[in-house]
Amino acid sequence: MMNEPTQVADQTVVSLEYVLHLGDGKVIDRSSADDPLEYLQGHGNIIPGLEKAVAGMAVGEEKEVIVPPAEAYGERDPEDVVGVPRDVFPATLNLAVGEPLMMRDSQSGESLRAYVSEIKADEVVLDFNHPLAGKTLFFKVKIAGLRLPTSEELEHGHVHGAGHAH
Repeated sequence: MMNEPTQVADQTVVSLEYVLHLGDGKVIDRSSADDPLEYLQGHGNIIPGLEKAVAGMAVGEEKEVIVPPAEAYGERDPEDVVGVPRDVFPATLNLAVGEPLMMRDSQSGESLRAYVSEIKADEVVLDFNHPLAGKTLFFKVKIAGLRLPTSEELEHGHVHGAGHAH
């Protein structure tokens, strides 16, 4: 039996406890106490700045990490804010500012997530930027566990199982 890993390194499955705020201490996201985020290190499963910061950490180790926008969700792109005629949306659709919508790109057929940023009489302004684009992220992280990935997880480049969010 191969030894279980003792430090975060590429090709290890990391169980990560985290708390996220934007510099004001107000928590906007966190792992649940009994269900850490599990991901495969070195495969871009989490934002690059956080993946880089936890490399080499040991089980039980805690750290505060500040991730600039360039290593998180990128800068905001003003061109990704688009006005769409109100009548494109079904009248029955309840639009609310801040709500996510799934849109389909007419050229590529790709599904894109947009957020309603403004509702006018004849137009809905959609923002295709990630809600955390342009923001510096402040994480408090703890390595809750490390394990070797299964061959299937390695092949697919991500963790399989109940505790994994895509």
